[in-house]
Amino acid sequence: MEGRRISASPRPCSCRRVSASKKRPRVDGFLNSVKKLQRREISSKRDRAFSISNAQERFRNMRLKEEYDTHDPKGPYSPPVLPFKRTKVIEIVAARDIVFALAHSGVCAAFSRETNERICFLNVSPDEVIRSLFYNKNNDSLITVSVYASDGFSSLKCRSTRIEYIRRGKPEEGFALFESESLKWPGFVEFDDVNGKVLTYSAQDSIYKVFDLKNYVMLYSISDENVQEIKISPGIMLLIFNRATSHVPLKILSIEDGTVLKDFKHLLHRNKKVDFIEQFNEKLLVKQENENLQILDVRNSELKEVNKTEFMTPSAFIFLYENQLFLTFRNRTVAVWNFRGELVTSFEDHLLWYPDCNTNNIYITSDQDLIISYCKAESSDHWTEGNVDAAGSINISNILTGKCLAKINSSDGQPKVEKKRKRSGGSSPGNIRSTVAEALEDITALFYDEERNEIYTGNKNGLVHVWSN
Repeated sequence: MEGRRISASPRPCSCRRVSASKKRPRVDGFLNSVKKLQRREISSKRDRAFSISNAQERFRNMRLKEEYDTHDPKGPYSPPVLPFKRTKVIEIVAARDIVFALAHSGVCAAFSRETNERICFLNVSPDEVIRSLFYNKNNDSLITVSVYASDGFSSLKCRSTRIEYIRRGKPEEGFALFESESLKWPGFVEFDDVNGKVLTYSAQDSIYKVFDLKNYVMLYSISDENVQEIKISPGIMLLIFNRATSHVPLKILSIEDGTVLKDFKHLLHRNKKVDFIEQFNEKLLVKQENENLQILDVRNSELKEVNKTEFMTPSAFIFLYENQLFLTFRNRTVAVWNFRGELVTSFEDHLLWYPDCNTNNIYITSDQDLIISYCKAESSDHWTEGNVDAAGSINISNILTGKCLAKINSSDGQPKVEKKRKRSGGSSPGNIRSTVAEALEDITALFYDEERNEIYTGNKNGLVHVWSN
């Protein structure tokens, strides 16, 4: 679903730029052919009704099936170097029947969906605090981005570990990435799944470098102290330079080799703050404080404006590359726009739980037809027992129509959950101790495994819940 940027600061980053892209693990043989046929039918624009009914069937009767615990009182190492307390789950990634759950403490645990056992922790040294995860489908590996107590948590360190090593409980068999780069604040690393690239920024020498995501070979570098920001879009990069009084210099580069495709200036209103500049293919989106949204076609300089009363500055974007649309998030609401500046969809029942748009609580399917989010539950949705005000719902909505196709809430999820016997071995997640209502409280991370048709949620207590039919 995403390009992800992680900045080098001691605390977990709250600002993550997310964009939609394909996330399809490889599946071999006959199953792969079946999946291709299903996707071709589901994404067919000639039969949207089939797509909707298929989606409704996929999410019908989702139930709470498993509960995993990321917390171990001893931490990954004993005796612990860092005070690994029970903290909220901030990120979930799933690949090859393994669920990876990252807690705010920096501990990352891997759980097997086949055995429902905890396989291992991903922390390979006692002072490692993992900040973010990225599944690299190009080589079937998990990239962890970490900081370490030994250098005051000041530098980002990246590590690649093949999924097969993790499955064997051997995360230490991975290897370090980008060791030549000094990723101290305000440096960053960004993984771009759309173009298959990695962008790093070394702040101490003001150098951006682009690497191939398949083999981590450096392709080219950009050295310019005047570059304020870089935005990545399919096939291209937008370089935003330091602003002049009445304009901002811009360059568009080929993502493959860094060739300059266009060098131009965009006029700005004097003394007005720039809310955002975003690039999507040939469209440049510019919004200044209390001004109209400008949509510029960089090929022919055609400019469209959207009235500031119709388009207000959102807290986050998600670009839908398949549909040539983009999502905006503002004050718990989601809207879909096209690049003519027209509102395409507003959602009928998709009020987000968090007002600040925590994008780790949102998932866009690879066909970009569905959005799955942690939402405010309607009063009629609640189960009559328990703390109903604290429980939200997991809503599945059609992006093009805005219709809510399915939801998981405390009434539909069935509060009576069959208890699992305590499993042998210290790595077992044990019983499902939470009721459905409790599992729907304070969800802090969400992920949808499209191959298994399962939703994974993490909460403030460090627990991961599996929802499946």
